[in-house]
Amino acid sequence: MSRKGQCWDNAPMERFFGSLKSEWMPEGGYSSEQEARADLQQYVMSYNNTRLHSYNDYRSPVAMEKLAV
Repeated sequence: MSRKGQCWDNAPMERFFGSLKSEWMPEGGYSSEQEARADLQQYVMSYNNTRLHSYNDYRSPVAMEKLAV
């Protein structure tokens, strides 16, 4: 957050981590740090390339960036 009372700055990251925890991570956690790193990297790639976002008119973040250029 940039300043006290400016909670809007944090909203995109809260949404990302909320989705990560509820949609992706196994309930029992990971057996090793290496397993967690590989799985989280796969999630980030999926989130940015294939996951549709209602805020972006149901486009992925990568597809929305391509439209902006």
